[in-house]
Amino acid sequence: MFCNRSQLTLAIGTLLSAGIVTNVFAQSSDEAATKATTLDAVTVTGSHIKGAAISGVGPVSVIDEEMIERSGATSVETLLQRLPASAGFAGNQTNAYWADNGYGTTQVNLRGLGISRTLVLLNGRRIVNGGTGANSSVDLNIIPVALISRIEVLKDGASAIYGADAVAGVVNIITKKKFDGAEVSVRYGQTFQQDGEDGAVDVAWGVSNDRGSLMTAINYSQGGTVNMADRAPCGLGEVDGKLQCVGSSSTIGGRALLPDGSRINFNQEIGGDGDFYEPYSPEKHNQNSYSMLNAVNPIKRLSFSAFGNFSLTDNVTAFTELMYTNRQSDQLATPGTLGIYRPINIAANQPTNPTGQDLLLQRRSLKEAGPREFYQDVDTFRTVLGLEGMFGDYWNWSAAVNWGRNTGQDGSTKVANLDRVDDTLNTAICSNAAGAAIPCADYLGYGDVTQEVLDYILYTTRDVGGNEQKSFTANLSGQLFELPAGWVGVATGIEVRKERGWRDPDPLTVLGIANTNQQDSIAGEYTAKEIFAEVAIPLLQDKFLAQSLALNAAVRYSDYDLFGGDTNYKVGLDWQIVPSLKLRANYSTAFRIPNVPELFGGVSEGGLTTTDPCSGWASLPSSSVVYQNCQASGVPAGYTQLGKAIQTTVGGNPNLEPEDAETLTVGAVWTPTFAEGLTLTFDYFNIKIDNAIQRIDGSTKLAVCYNTPGLAHQFCSPSNFTRNPLTGEINYLSAQPVNAASERVSGIDLGAIYQFGIGGIDATLNWDFSYLKNYDVRPFPQAEEIHYAGNITGGRGSFTHWRSFGALTLVQGPWSGSYSIQYIGSADDINAAKGDIGDHVSSLTYHNVQAKYAVNEAMDIAFGIDNLWDKEAPFIQSYTDANTDTMTYDLLGRRWNAKLTYRW
Repeated sequence: MFCNRSQLTLAIGTLLSAGIVTNVFAQSSDEAATKATTLDAVTVTGSHIKGAAISGVGPVSVIDEEMIERSGATSVETLLQRLPASAGFAGNQTNAYWADNGYGTTQVNLRGLGISRTLVLLNGRRIVNGGTGANSSVDLNIIPVALISRIEVLKDGASAIYGADAVAGVVNIITKKKFDGAEVSVRYGQTFQQDGEDGAVDVAWGVSNDRGSLMTAINYSQGGTVNMADRAPCGLGEVDGKLQCVGSSSTIGGRALLPDGSRINFNQEIGGDGDFYEPYSPEKHNQNSYSMLNAVNPIKRLSFSAFGNFSLTDNVTAFTELMYTNRQSDQLATPGTLGIYRPINIAANQPTNPTGQDLLLQRRSLKEAGPREFYQDVDTFRTVLGLEGMFGDYWNWSAAVNWGRNTGQDGSTKVANLDRVDDTLNTAICSNAAGAAIPCADYLGYGDVTQEVLDYILYTTRDVGGNEQKSFTANLSGQLFELPAGWVGVATGIEVRKERGWRDPDPLTVLGIANTNQQDSIAGEYTAKEIFAEVAIPLLQDKFLAQSLALNAAVRYSDYDLFGGDTNYKVGLDWQIVPSLKLRANYSTAFRIPNVPELFGGVSEGGLTTTDPCSGWASLPSSSVVYQNCQASGVPAGYTQLGKAIQTTVGGNPNLEPEDAETLTVGAVWTPTFAEGLTLTFDYFNIKIDNAIQRIDGSTKLAVCYNTPGLAHQFCSPSNFTRNPLTGEINYLSAQPVNAASERVSGIDLGAIYQFGIGGIDATLNWDFSYLKNYDVRPFPQAEEIHYAGNITGGRGSFTHWRSFGALTLVQGPWSGSYSIQYIGSADDINAAKGDIGDHVSSLTYHNVQAKYAVNEAMDIAFGIDNLWDKEAPFIQSYTDANTDTMTYDLLGRRWNAKLTYRW
């Protein structure tokens, strides 16, 4: 598996997961002296020059095929989200309900800079965005794990190499392309609570000869369900210094507001007095909805793929990549709630109103109808056709067309038509007679809503949308001439790319008639024309304190039809001081244009998890800033936030401009001579983003506003939020994207690998660490910075200072196995008051074990356990769901998996 040290001074470095390694390659003096005609290595991520040393392009992590198999993973996001360099928000199957890039999608988020700033490639080429229409990033669901040969992760800015979006780094997924024979593998697993079933069947077949090869595969995977109530009994909140079930303020009997400002709640017992009402009490009336939500939602994926190449001549080869994936997923959701999207005023003389007063029905859960179900059915295909070859002894060329498209349908069952709800309250047109075309409804009291009314007002929404990407690329790579220190390598090329996205919500949703998040249609496209050049110049060779020294540089000019031209560059040094020590440094500029939903997305509303700092403000010390500000805002002294969700305006912003970034990485690779088999890596990163496109979450806006003396912060303006003057509740909150002034991220990556033998066993002990020193956002010029590093946020995920992943891998004959450890450092809740329960989370470590036995050359068996010690997710006050940060911590608990592979 490992290369000879006389050929590669540094071979595979730092294992990051049960199959994640940091590859740090460096040429020896013998290698550097070889002729250009022998440099036929594959192109590595971060450079278009074939034969470039991977350690010279920046910090690169590699997840190889063997280690992927040992991980037991059935999804790409499982592998990538274990990377210590991953942070912040990214969709996965334990937070799929909340993924704002489309329900059911999964992504990767390097450095926590956002899923849109991590460029995902497949075999070095772009992939169409995924989801259910007008999406902003690749859905990792479309790539079956069984197809992957390796994954290369460049943790460095690379816009000069690949164009826009490579701000935080690049994930390049390399598929298997050559396979002789056939192989079938079956994988199954579940939690030790006997839920969350996860299975996959993969079939591959291939042939090859001297002229070419063909590989085809069929992959099917299916994930089961874990109900949220099986992992968290209820939604928790701090009450009088203790955690209690707080539930949802969407009560099943109906919560109403009377003219004098008092709140009442109607009957909540089935078969009870339909006219009964009493003062509203959150402890008594709030609804525990966790049994009507899932911690893990079901998903099915079916993929077909074919990869082939054929030699047309001795120097020209045709190649193709064909992929198709169908993803079907759904999410359980609480019953719809009346009163969120349209006020329901019930007059004193309305026959169903027993109060004798006009009232506003604020929240009424339609529990009689049962839970809703969100659904998605998404088809994605990708076709690449191209030619590649050589001319002369020194030059390689390639040209390819890449067409990707996905189309999806999604929607929700049991959504109320609000016009019809109004009809059922209009006694002039509704009737209580049997079979009436418009039945009259009684929404005041649980059980009073009849099936006839439910049949009349409820329907299933249907949204359609998609994404499309078309591109043409042509690259030329070779070596210009030989210098005393070696050959000068160059690469150049062009790319023309068109991106398009669209989404058409259900017509009633667009009109605001549906009792769901109001959305506008989205449609937008842009075209990019780019040209790049790259050079690798050997400066010194076999000198004192310079076994080798090379300069790497790249420049790319991009012309966008919507934003004009932009030039980005990258320059780096690769310095092999002595055989055991290498230094590397890279400085680059990067940029990202607003994506289709950010730019063209219409305004929409959604009930997002949000913490109101004025909840219970009167109990705070009168000298505190929050106390004084909440009092000055006119928030009633007895105000308590009634639920975790607040209606928030989100959507697009047509006035957005591109964002620019600068990235500096400085690193070292050390293989100490006193410890054979030991490799150590160190990399410092510093990323600065100006004109950054940011959506500041509602919880953060409110926390910053009310902690600013005198409500002097811009977040306190009415354009950001307003309150109901009578109740103090927030009735408007904006989280639309804007061009923030700046973002600053810095930190350190550390890696270590130690290869040794013990008792006839080949062992590899390895560890990777990432320290996030700073992540600071200045939302507008002259504003105070918001510091995310070391904090957990309600909507952006976790930014702990420390993360790491390490593993011990053992191989002896037919047996192999690994024991891996994932460490997540301590963090504070950025939205919680100091001293509150859940304001701080201690560090947490997950343990995983995997074993494999090769029965013979044709068959092997693998078995593994994740979260071996059954660690529970910690309580987070501003949780996204299930009382924790589902983007960071494991909800499922201990689970096992087994896999059988047979080949012939």
